[in-house]
Amino acid sequence: MREVNVTRAMGAAMRRIHVGNAFSAFGLGFTVPYLYVYVAQVRGLGAMTAGLVLAVFAVAALVVLPFAGRAIVRRGPLPVLLTALVLAALGAMSLGLAGSAGAVLLSAAALGAGQAVMQPALATMIVDCSSAETRSRAFATQFFLQNLGLGVGGLIGGHLVDTTRVSSFTLLFAIEAAVFLLLVAVMATVRMPHAPRIADAPTASAKGSWKRLLENRAMVQLCVLGFVLFFACYGQFESGLSAYGVEAAGISTSALGTALAANTLMIVVAQFAVLKFVERRRRSRVIAGVGLIWAVAWLAAAYAGLGHGSQEMATAAFVATYALFGLGEAMLSPTVAPLVADLAPAGLAGQYNSAFALVKQLALAVGPAVGGPLAASLPGPYVVVFLLFSLGITGLALRLGRGLAPAQDQPWTAAKSRVVARGGTAEPVAAEA
Repeated sequence: MREVNVTRAMGAAMRRIHVGNAFSAFGLGFTVPYLYVYVAQVRGLGAMTAGLVLAVFAVAALVVLPFAGRAIVRRGPLPVLLTALVLAALGAMSLGLAGSAGAVLLSAAALGAGQAVMQPALATMIVDCSSAETRSRAFATQFFLQNLGLGVGGLIGGHLVDTTRVSSFTLLFAIEAAVFLLLVAVMATVRMPHAPRIADAPTASAKGSWKRLLENRAMVQLCVLGFVLFFACYGQFESGLSAYGVEAAGISTSALGTALAANTLMIVVAQFAVLKFVERRRRSRVIAGVGLIWAVAWLAAAYAGLGHGSQEMATAAFVATYALFGLGEAMLSPTVAPLVADLAPAGLAGQYNSAFALVKQLALAVGPAVGGPLAASLPGPYVVVFLLFSLGITGLALRLGRGLAPAQDQPWTAAKSRVVARGGTAEPVAAEA
């Protein structure tokens, strides 16, 4: 009966966590796409200040994430999440009222830091409220809701803003702040149960440090693989690949919007169908398969920009590129994040999630800086480089798989054994539970 009550508590907590994921993504999609226009044109602070604001978002994330991991380990993910939500709410509200460059930059730093910390905190809560059997589905649901929240937020935000009225942007940021404060009230009601862990995951002291993390060879390999994943995909969406489409393939802005919509639609439609396919397959091989799918995506992009077909065929190939990227993303969501969690020693999931989030931010900062100029000036080499990166993902994933324990690469085997780790020791779960 106690196990049944724990399971119910985990389910209740997970539902609130998914609400948090959806609304935090909604807040991000609600305002971030319009930051440049707001700062440069509506506030009249110029393109330089607007560019600095976007840079501050990335820098703030890189600064706070190393400390966020330690805070999650020491204080737990829920207090860290609540602090991040309050900080993001203050940043959003002050950004809507800021009229000077200094105030805008400080507000953007607060908003960026808060939003950066939310993700590893929420991911750690998912780990604590899931088991080896349910973790992949939980992270797939998180990814689905994040994309849904981003899309809905961007759609609603775009209908609210008016570049001729500062008050419309003030309202936009006020709504975002209210969403974050509402989330504080919702998430404060979460009761975090203790979750079982895979039996043969590596053990470590609760006083884990960055040094111990770096000594975990599999985690280091996964971080390198994660950097390549985010650099070669997400880091190209809004910079290199879009620039390549416009410059080399002659894609119109409306067709670019269609391609982005195809990416989101693929994720929404395919997410749970793909989940059934990947749940009983080795995680490393699923990631390797994503590399091959993205290689095909880059071949489609090569045809769009370098082939000699009609403009309609080029546009169709370019839209297919984004759709194939979406298919790969749907395969990664129930694979990579749970693997990070299962590589983490007991009690250190927060630090490992924060480390992986830091790698992601680095890739998202470097990707556009490299891809944008290369795509605009050398479209042929651009496609070849990222085709090779995609094939590199396959090689790195297969190499990672050779160093993973069976329960990390094939989590369903741990579920079948009915053995879990509690407090660093393994004990069987009673069959009647």
